[in-house]
Amino acid sequence: MTEVLVVGGKGKMGSLTAETVAAQSDLRLAAIVDPNVGAAEPVPAYASLGDALAAGTYGAAVEFSLPSSVFENTRELLGAGVPTVVGATGLTDVQVEELRAVAAARGVGCVVATNFSIGAVLMMRFAAEAAKYFGSAEIVEMHETSKKDAPSGTALHTARLMAGTPGSHVALVPGDAPSRGLGVESVRIHSVRLPGLVAHQEVLLGGGHELLTLRHDSYSRECFMGGVLHALRAVTGLKETVVGLENLLD
Repeated sequence: MTEVLVVGGKGKMGSLTAETVAAQSDLRLAAIVDPNVGAAEPVPAYASLGDALAAGTYGAAVEFSLPSSVFENTRELLGAGVPTVVGATGLTDVQVEELRAVAAARGVGCVVATNFSIGAVLMMRFAAEAAKYFGSAEIVEMHETSKKDAPSGTALHTARLMAGTPGSHVALVPGDAPSRGLGVESVRIHSVRLPGLVAHQEVLLGGGHELLTLRHDSYSRECFMGGVLHALRAVTGLKETVVGLENLLD
């Protein structure tokens, strides 16, 4: 049985992850880390990651803290030899490469994912495939108002997958007006933040007198838990860093 540490365990995704892990027969919720832990938590709870690492050993960790702390926390976890699954909000390419080096030096696995929904991962895969056949593409991503980053990590990852697919035909349509969206690689991204939304994304591909629309909708955070569990079970067998849940599906 794998002893799991959940960092950011009192947040929206972290608390649901902790509850989901606790319900598994092959995983055990060993502890949570969050600045807002109380005195009556059902499992050992620590206000700092350093305290949690000093108090016990863990077979795997899930990092769902704030964008401002995800990098430092993940580096500390990997440096302590803990295989780690990262909800990668706010990580730069340079930071990912540094985490890759730390994980390699310790010989542990790291999974960095922008989205844990299997449907969203498939949508990104389909968009990358479609980029070989359409000359223009734009992304509209929609999230609740509390989401800190814009564009979303999922939208950025989608654009990079589309641009980096061998044989990609998508070229950025000229236009510098702010309303035209942020140009990322060869795709423009438009971000919407409204109350009542959870996580939604459309990829629009145009060319040849037709339009292809790929859309994914997350109606609750429960849809992310299947991917989180899949990544947790995979990371303990890795000796490298894997970026993107799609790389663990096959």
